[in-house]
Amino acid sequence: MTSAILDNEPLIRLVGFVGIFVGMVFLEQLIPARHLSQRGRRWLTNLGLGMTATLVVRLFARFMLPVMGVGVAIWAEAQGVGLFNTMSLPPLFVLVISLFALDGLIYGQHVVFHRVKVFWRLHRVHHADPDLDVTSALRFHPFEILISLFVKAAAIVALGVPPLAVIVFEVLLNGSAMFNHANVRLGAEVNRLLSLFVVTPDMHRVHHASEYGAQNRNFGFNLSLWDRIFGTYRHAGGAELSAMQIGLAEYVTDDQKLKPTEFLWSLILPFVPMTQPAGNRPDAKSHEAEKRKLGK
Repeated sequence: MTSAILDNEPLIRLVGFVGIFVGMVFLEQLIPARHLSQRGRRWLTNLGLGMTATLVVRLFARFMLPVMGVGVAIWAEAQGVGLFNTMSLPPLFVLVISLFALDGLIYGQHVVFHRVKVFWRLHRVHHADPDLDVTSALRFHPFEILISLFVKAAAIVALGVPPLAVIVFEVLLNGSAMFNHANVRLGAEVNRLLSLFVVTPDMHRVHHASEYGAQNRNFGFNLSLWDRIFGTYRHAGGAELSAMQIGLAEYVTDDQKLKPTEFLWSLILPFVPMTQPAGNRPDAKSHEAEKRKLGK
């Protein structure tokens, strides 16, 4: 079975992506959480960024194999490199621990991309989206995706993550990203229960608010436990979520708000001067106000 999964990895990922994407689009029409002010050109830009990133990664991997996650895992397994490849452990245990470890890695990487200026330049392409729906999960600059690829590859080699775990993790990560970016209304009780374990749309919507304090909370993409463990979790109620302004503060004014819906503008955004420092940090006075609000 494992061999069949490895042989059909691209098809499995494609089917998983299309199925979840279509499902989220359907739910967004059925039970929307918010009214979206932008859709047509914004969708084209977000989908265009996603396809561009995929193309760049595939071209890059073709000339620098085995840079793709599964290729790295197969190489490490064959060479006996990495922690798990030097130990005799039950395969199911290794699979579960690998999934937790990679998810924790993505959480840490996300925090770094908010804190370090050069990485924030890339990541703010994602945060510039003026609305939030399933297509926002695809809105990443190709250079950010490449960096993430190398970070995951290094972790896979160091830990000796098995190829099957890499495929499962990638499908889960892509699926959870589309789910928690989706413009879907789950209801307060369902959201409360789900957010004990996974990142929900309500939880992640807080992270995309233009407000500094919210934007530096709820960094998780799949499991919510990392935000709870490291004190970055923030809850928001229905009224607050409904009134929440999405996007970067400098691009929500009337004369700026359409720029993030432009494809070429989004591609060159990392290379233009920033009006906000890394992590969209405010002045000291605003920072102190945020600390008091969070009770710290």
